[in-house]
Amino acid sequence: MKIGIVCYPTYGGSGVVATELGKALAARGHQIHFISYAMPMRLDGFLGNVFYHEVEVARYPLFEFPLYTPALASKIVEVSRYEKLDILHAHYAIPHAVSAFLAKQILHGDLTIITTLHGTDITLVGLEPGFLPVMKFSIEQSDGVTAVSRFLREKTTTNYGIDKEITVIPNFVETSKYRRIQRDDVRKSFAPQGEKILVHVSNFRMVKRVTDVVRIFAEVRKKVPSKLLLIGDGPDRSMCEVLVRELNMQEDVTFLGKQIELVPLLSCSDLMLMPSQSESFGLSALEAMACEVPVISSSVGGLPELQVHGETGYIAEIGDIDRMSRYAIDLLTNDGKRAMFGAACRRRAVEHFDVEKIVDQYEDYYRQCLGSTASPASHTAPASP
Repeated sequence: MKIGIVCYPTYGGSGVVATELGKALAARGHQIHFISYAMPMRLDGFLGNVFYHEVEVARYPLFEFPLYTPALASKIVEVSRYEKLDILHAHYAIPHAVSAFLAKQILHGDLTIITTLHGTDITLVGLEPGFLPVMKFSIEQSDGVTAVSRFLREKTTTNYGIDKEITVIPNFVETSKYRRIQRDDVRKSFAPQGEKILVHVSNFRMVKRVTDVVRIFAEVRKKVPSKLLLIGDGPDRSMCEVLVRELNMQEDVTFLGKQIELVPLLSCSDLMLMPSQSESFGLSALEAMACEVPVISSSVGGLPELQVHGETGYIAEIGDIDRMSRYAIDLLTNDGKRAMFGAACRRRAVEHFDVEKIVDQYEDYYRQCLGSTASPASHTAPASP
């Protein structure tokens, strides 16, 4: 198949999933065309069957804001016409599904559109009154719609009153790459006295509640010699840095900023903290689980679908810092129990969320959508690659 993928090129979960999906599909022989305003961060190095098309946004004094949506639609039309795309897969509804619909109209319907909903496009952005009608329309006009969790599917149906079938295809991890490796040098650089290491990975937005991570660690640190690694960047980072200084924990907390290579850092970690206010899936938690790192998380969104309370980690209510701290201390003071939880994390990642299993689901879904939209004048479902 020839597949166009529209995504944000940043470190966020939707961009990571879209890029890794494209790379996995290319490895199976499909031709993949990424369309975005910048090279996706995870698209590193040359890959056969993978092509990148940059959206150029012209700036004119007349327009106060860049006109990305029509520029993206024009690029989709161009790529579809000249590369003969079978499918356009839009990750994140606004503006990608909107631009895809516009492109399909220009192409007289000769384009099959799949939209994958990742989270904040539904739970935050789309609920803005100015966006809600466009969001609902773009979802309903897609030939196929997937969501990364049952929670997100139900939220979408409820929030927008959509009577369209939404298929749940969860996020995934490349378990052959994300696995625990022996990196004593990395661990010793952060915990020279053998302290336990806690880790948090996010884009440091308010919904991630990173200050809760700092406060949980402050409680853990009173009982367990430990260090905290904060990976990522975003609007709440400065607030967290101030809080760390106020709590006099500068020597025990390391802000690592954005990191591309996470495996060595996860492999030296003993526990992940994810106290989010909203989390449609929890890709960072899955990557940690694949590296045998138990997770302490809130009970929101898709997180209870990802991990199993009392088996791969623990789940608590949003903002319950005391309970999350107790859970963390329990695991950090019992090496045998933590190892057992870590093994369970790895099994769950491999058995339910390995990239090969999930890409199988996407391939089947593509063929299903191509078959349902096929006509004498349009594409027909291709044979297995």
